[in-house]
Amino acid sequence: MKKIAVLNDLSGLGKCSLTAAIPVISVMGVQACPLPTAVLSAQTGFPSYYYDDYTAHMEEIMDQWEKMDFRPDGIYTGFLAGDVQAEMALEFIERFADSDTRILTDPILGDNGMEYPIYTEALCEKMRQLAEKASMITPNLTEALLLLYGKEEMHCRWKYLSGLETEAFMVEIRKTGQKIAENFHTEAVITGIDLYTQSADKEAEMANLIVNESIWEWVTAKKEGGSYSGTGDLFASVLSAGMVKGADTAETVKKAVNFISRAIHDTVLEGTNRNEGVCFEKHLGELL
Repeated sequence: MKKIAVLNDLSGLGKCSLTAAIPVISVMGVQACPLPTAVLSAQTGFPSYYYDDYTAHMEEIMDQWEKMDFRPDGIYTGFLAGDVQAEMALEFIERFADSDTRILTDPILGDNGMEYPIYTEALCEKMRQLAEKASMITPNLTEALLLLYGKEEMHCRWKYLSGLETEAFMVEIRKTGQKIAENFHTEAVITGIDLYTQSADKEAEMANLIVNESIWEWVTAKKEGGSYSGTGDLFASVLSAGMVKGADTAETVKKAVNFISRAIHDTVLEGTNRNEGVCFEKHLGELL
């Protein structure tokens, strides 16, 4: 059975990170091998939570895995609490990746035009180095801009993009995606792009842009509900498993979008708080 090493945090509540990745990767027929970067009582959107940084333990786990000659088919890096952990993720790739190991990096740095509290320029630079080693990266639009330009320029470009009409906005996002692919020599999927529309006869959509150095493709879905914990983790998990299995990227993105859209629909019907995550469990069979 193929294996993916998943470097991400473990949050008891919130259906994100490892609690999202493990069931998704498993149901797709791949073994998820977790390496926790932190252990939390609940994801950080909740008003109160316990946080235990796992940086010191990461090295210990890596040493044990190396003794076992562990060679994963894929490596998926998610939440990294700072530049030290990001450097350890780079070390993990150096120690455990072979020439055919498929690497997915989800560069968790910010969202909705704002950087997260963990953001530093040092962390962003390490994320750029991870992106250069990745087979695929899955930034949202904010993270794509941060990778390309850093914090100050991201804010300026976000303000500019926010003032564009839908068609011009999509053209600029495509340029951003192509620049990402060219700069980091990787396939990229820019996720969770909110396609507002000025037309009364069109529904609002959420879009994902697939791009490499030669092609691009949009995959969209009806926008429903708000921003929920863990949807990016679910998306990246589907892509990492699909990539290791050799599946077509566009087909895998469509599978992920359909899966998450159905989960969000149920979540809206139930009136679940955004911090609790989405009701994805009963839709896992769609990923078989």
